Amino acid sequence: MKISLRVQRYDSAKGAAPRWDVFEVDVAPTDRVLDALNEAKWRHDGSLSYRRSCGHGVCGSDALRINGRNRLACKVLVKDVVEDGRITIEPLKGFRVLKDLVVDMDPFFAKFKSLKPFLINDEPVSTEERRQSPAARARYDDTTKCILCGACSTSCPSYWADGDYVGPAAIVNAHRFVFDDRDRAAAERLALMDGPDGVWKCRTVFNCVEACPRDIDITGAIADVKRALLFRKK
Repeated sequence: MKISLRVQRYDSAKGAAPRWDVFEVDVAPTDRVLDALNEAKWRHDGSLSYRRSCGHGVCGSDALRINGRNRLACKVLVKDVVEDGRITIEPLKGFRVLKDLVVDMDPFFAKFKSLKPFLINDEPVSTEERRQSPAARARYDDTTKCILCGACSTSCPSYWADGDYVGPAAIVNAHRFVFDDRDRAAAERLALMDGPDGVWKCRTVFNCVEACPRDIDITGAIADVKRALLFRKK
């Protein structure tokens, strides 16, 4: 089938205003949107820029706005999003556009790192593993699925409005360690999320849940952190 791929283009190095280019590409209905983008780049315009890597919904590198919704281009099938023979693709909102569909992810990863998303435990090292029960593991299982694609944060109105808000992706990854009973820095992370740019900036819009390609209950995870903060204050 032939479709029109309408893509927003921009080159920050040249400083020209953003524009829309339309590529007529031949794809199968069961092809992915990433396949359509590859057709446009390989057969029409080699300067078209976008990120992609694994192509299997694991690396998170090809998160884009597809028909106005944040999605992974490698997971969405053409037949599920084509409308009147057209698919519209834009870069993620809330990030500075570097070129075409490539955005600056450095501020996003800086916020992620600021909440210390790694195991902290300074107890004496044992010759055995740090054991954990299945029930304890299940407590944070959902938030281990994050692939840091940015789809949740860039669907969040609070994130668009305030560049200092850490955003849902950072909170999800902090949640994963706050509720890990092998970790010893939960109080430290909770304190980092208790400020004006932390969890209280979430307005429970649920955009992040709808946008997550891994089906993580992000709003629920943020609520877990809020409850933990209130419990500690009591």
